[in-house]
Amino acid sequence: MNAAPTEAAITAWLATQKDAMLAMLERLVNTDSSSADKRGVDSVGDQIRAFLADSGVPVEVMPGRKLGDVLRAVLDGPEASRAAANAGRSILLLGHRDTVFPQGEASRRPFRIENGLAYGPGVADMKAGLVMNAFVIAAFRKFGGHPAPIVGLFTGDEEIASPESRPLIEAEGRRARAVFNSEPGRPSGNVVTGRKGGVFSTVAIEGKAAHAGGNFEAGISAIEELARKVQAVHALTDLARGITLNVGVVRGGQSVNTVAPWAEFDIDLRHVEPQRREQVLGRIEAIVQTANVPGAKSRLRINGEFLPLTQGSASEALFALYRDASGNPGLEGEFSGGCADSGFTAAVGAPTICGVGPVGGKAHTAEEYLEVESLVPRAQALARAICRLEAAGL
Repeated sequence: MNAAPTEAAITAWLATQKDAMLAMLERLVNTDSSSADKRGVDSVGDQIRAFLADSGVPVEVMPGRKLGDVLRAVLDGPEASRAAANAGRSILLLGHRDTVFPQGEASRRPFRIENGLAYGPGVADMKAGLVMNAFVIAAFRKFGGHPAPIVGLFTGDEEIASPESRPLIEAEGRRARAVFNSEPGRPSGNVVTGRKGGVFSTVAIEGKAAHAGGNFEAGISAIEELARKVQAVHALTDLARGITLNVGVVRGGQSVNTVAPWAEFDIDLRHVEPQRREQVLGRIEAIVQTANVPGAKSRLRINGEFLPLTQGSASEALFALYRDASGNPGLEGEFSGGCADSGFTAAVGAPTICGVGPVGGKAHTAEEYLEVESLVPRAQALARAICRLEAAGL
């Protein structure tokens, strides 16, 4: 088949797969898979691997140490592509299997569809994107037409900044001619062409216990030190420069009648410009090292981070190609304050666009939803974009 008939065959087949896609999505959503739940994340992976195996797609499993395994599905490229300028360079489809929801959430809020919207934990972020990627890979296995090897990377730790899968994502990015990250499409229907970077850290504070009534003056309150530091950290927010700081979790203390001997808090730092990262982290470190309560000791620990998604000329060309493939000339690329694995591939030089998954919204909340009717069209748009990469010089 030449390119146009193959593209038509793939999109026609995908149009028949809506019910099968929804059935798979229901199974995935009804499987708990919080980032820390390796068993659950790997169970989602087992379901994806079984589907791909039934479709004739080989899948390599790279075991996670503490977090979910990484699945790497591969379709070899056609012989003809090996002589082209991008010979051997892959088309990378990204997706993560973990969610932010705790164990038991799937049974409390199982998958359901009401008035054209699907609900359930992780339905848009990003189990619908996983289903879409799996079916697109299966379509190319069935019909061919991909101008280069297709690699589907299904990771298990994105919601906590991909501490184990990042090296694998970056390695795939260095080999990629194009990267499509199937995070949810925006509620507007647009895709994402820019994202903030993020640093997740913990400040641990050591105080000294003392009886709060009988020996108060001998204590060093780690919680008082925490309160003062939290205010100072939040004061670093600079919305005009795209810098936000949020203390989202605090822990500490021994009992209500004990001066707190320990406390800690978790910081979410977001930034647009890479150079701001070091500037803000330097100011956070100064806050950490300054004792407001005499005798308190503090230390900063970086837990993980994302890099910003930025657009170069090749990524701009990839977006233009995707917009044409979508059939929507009004499609736009939006900027998102959220972070994603797409920042890692962009940082190693791979042309990258994000948010090409089915359309949804209100991620990370009980109101998270997916527009059911977007599932097949977004799969078709991705497939068309893949078919047209060679003609676009990508």
